[in-house]
Amino acid sequence: MKLLNDWKLITLLCLTLGLAPFLPEAHIIGKLKWVFGGAKGMQFMDWFDIVLHGFPFILLIRLIILKLISKNAA
Repeated sequence: MKLLNDWKLITLLCLTLGLAPFLPEAHIIGKLKWVFGGAKGMQFMDWFDIVLHGFPFILLIRLIILKLISKNAA
């Protein structure tokens, strides 16, 4: 559980796995554009790609929410 609350590790995951490959645009950005454009022609592998590249950002959002909750509780 300690790894899931490590800011440095989560940030590193977002910058590497979350954004890879970087050129010509971050992979997750291209997939999200595709989804917001209607997701026509998306296969299972494309959805899996979104989950794989998006998971570090989900962890980051979770960590931010936990930090805000703990700050408000104190």
